[in-house]
Amino acid sequence: MATKFMKGFWETTARIILRNRILILCLIAAFTVFLGMQWENMRFSNSQANLLPDDHPVNLEYRSFLKQFGEEGNAIVFAVRDSALFTPENINRWNKFSKQLVAFPEVDFVLSLDNLQELIKDNEKQEFQLKPLIEGQLKTKQEVDSIKNHLFNDLPFYDKLLYNKESSTIRTVVNMDKDIVNTTVRKDFVLKDLTNLVENFEEETGLNVHVSGMPYIRTMNSQNIIDEIGKFILAALGVTSLIFFFFFRSFRATLISMCIVIIGVMWAFGILGLLQYEITVLTALIPPLIIVIGIPNCIFLINKYQQEVKKHGNQALSLQRVISKIGNATLMTNMTTASGFATFIITDSKLLKEFGIVASINIIGIFILSLLIIPIIYSFLSLPKTRHLKHLNKHWVDAFVNWMERIVRERRITVYIVSLVLLITSIIGIYQIEISGSPIEDMPKSAQFFKDIRFFEQEFDGIMPVEIVVDTKRPKGVLRSTNLKRIDQLSEVITDIPELSRPISVVNLVKYSKQAFYNGLPKYYQLPTSQESNFIMSIAQKSSGNENLLKSFVDSTGQTARITTFMQDVKTDRMEQIEERLNENIAKFFPPDRYNVYMTGSALIFLKGTKYLVKNLILSLAFAIFLIALFMAYLFRSFRMIIISLIPNLLPLVITAGVMGYVGVPIKPSTILVFSIAFGISVDDTIHFLAKYRQELIANRWQIKKSVYAALRETGVSMFYTSIVLFFGFSVFIISNFGGTVALGALVSATLMFAMLANLILLPSLLLSLERNIASKKILKKPQIDILPKKDEDN
Repeated sequence: MATKFMKGFWETTARIILRNRILILCLIAAFTVFLGMQWENMRFSNSQANLLPDDHPVNLEYRSFLKQFGEEGNAIVFAVRDSALFTPENINRWNKFSKQLVAFPEVDFVLSLDNLQELIKDNEKQEFQLKPLIEGQLKTKQEVDSIKNHLFNDLPFYDKLLYNKESSTIRTVVNMDKDIVNTTVRKDFVLKDLTNLVENFEEETGLNVHVSGMPYIRTMNSQNIIDEIGKFILAALGVTSLIFFFFFRSFRATLISMCIVIIGVMWAFGILGLLQYEITVLTALIPPLIIVIGIPNCIFLINKYQQEVKKHGNQALSLQRVISKIGNATLMTNMTTASGFATFIITDSKLLKEFGIVASINIIGIFILSLLIIPIIYSFLSLPKTRHLKHLNKHWVDAFVNWMERIVRERRITVYIVSLVLLITSIIGIYQIEISGSPIEDMPKSAQFFKDIRFFEQEFDGIMPVEIVVDTKRPKGVLRSTNLKRIDQLSEVITDIPELSRPISVVNLVKYSKQAFYNGLPKYYQLPTSQESNFIMSIAQKSSGNENLLKSFVDSTGQTARITTFMQDVKTDRMEQIEERLNENIAKFFPPDRYNVYMTGSALIFLKGTKYLVKNLILSLAFAIFLIALFMAYLFRSFRMIIISLIPNLLPLVITAGVMGYVGVPIKPSTILVFSIAFGISVDDTIHFLAKYRQELIANRWQIKKSVYAALRETGVSMFYTSIVLFFGFSVFIISNFGGTVALGALVSATLMFAMLANLILLPSLLLSLERNIASKKILKKPQIDILPKKDEDN
């Protein structure tokens, strides 16, 4: 019943398509124009990707921190490490550079030598005052040296904040307006205004300015993503068109296929705009993915058309059979591919959900385009010439198919031994895989902004903020001596960790107050005793501007304080060790019954997000396997056939995971995608082969051996063609500047090549060895769906 229904459905579909050619082309054009109009809604992501769901406890703590203290990643830093800076001309130009930064409306505050304030005690008024370190222009080298020595030796409050005494590096910190730090305004400011200021300074002084900070890094990283989209699309089009032409030797067929995938790319951008999703490092991969996945559709459809033309020369019948015989097979393979991407939708990550939705929609879209456009366009053209059909009889392809058949026929035991050895070796490699939670690991290593990240790690111990929030549960409880001492003890632990920068908190300000109380002597830069605290705090409370000094470190109620440090780019296991050590000391210094203390910050958010992603994507891969297993069960109604079909597709995934362990490619957001993507694509070959095998069983009266070899020869060529296209198509991602994208391209390409060999060698071997019990008339006399044409019609 199902067979008759599907056969009638596709024959009716073929008639509708071929009888309404002009109308369908007009509808495709109109829909393409509509989606093209949605391009104006496309926008690139301006914030750091958050891989955690909105209601995750870590995210809730982070938002609570932002509500109390504002955006923690809004600082852009500039630094010069050059002794030539310490001349009157250059130091005055550096101060002018700071003044220019202050003038921009996008800038909230600038901390630099130009406006650095020194805390001093006014003995007459018995209050603290802020006195500028530099007043006016510096005219002599002696003045410059005097300021430098005073800064480096007498103001420890600014150590590793504005200067590094060991290397004489000077830094300027710019806090951007928190309301625009995650908008397109930031991008324009960084790429235009900021870049021009830096270039002008460098040109006038000959000094090299290093620039970093999370807003700057995100902007430059996003710009790299934008630049790579066009590069990927052109590379994917170039590679796939060359391979396609090499196989078919037809400009006409190549041009038609390129037009289809270009329309598919336009649809991809349009759907992103229609759904108003941001373009991220993941969604930026969708347009080239559509090209790579769309070309195999064209190969199957055009190859079938040319086979039919060669067989009987009737164009109308050939086009009708392309739709009715190949349409269902292509639909099923595209559905499995879309399912591989759609499994990302079940994760709680907004980033992955959007990627899964857009990718799966566009995969079905490129199938519809292929099924409609290829028959319609060919119906207006003349029949292919003899030279365009020569590729159907290529000797080297026949030699490849003969080689596979010979292995399956004569070396089956060897195939199983090799597969088992690869499985065991790969499992050993899997145990060596590490998880990476670094937000900068995938950034382009050759880019100047990445080199500047390393510079600031070396000079100021990192640029990724880590925040510790201390809630004393009492208004104005932060400034109590016992609480200040506890914060100082935790700060000393942070200082002892080499991967963390010197922490900044209210304790630093209180120590500075004691130093000022004792006339600025550096040896008094320490917490006041209980007796001293009363005098110092009374003076501080009377001092004007004291609230402005405190607002960066303590909330408005005086109940909650923040400790800010910066982390270097470290491996995930080391980051977890640091987190564990800090949590142990937090519990030691701040008993949970009296204090509420938690860690947050973008570095920890990314680490937690990566680990959460690993867990979710393992579930999504398992769900993808379950969906494919259900699909196979529906087609074949046999548990053994499910196992046989899954083994050739799971083994390549295990091999790839083993390779990752041996070569040191970590599990991270980019490489996790490999398995679901590769599995969804590689199972297409299995469906083609098993469907053809089942038809051969029916035609050959359940003779397994004869049916296996017939299916291998029939489907081997198309599987080889599509696998080669997919291999080189995904290989274009290797040209990326992003390490994660390079790994994604290389791993998916390798996995698909493993999968092709498994489906062409291991799958037939398993069928010959294990499927004798399944080949019975009782199981197969009522097949559920005719995926490919019967033998007498197809050949």
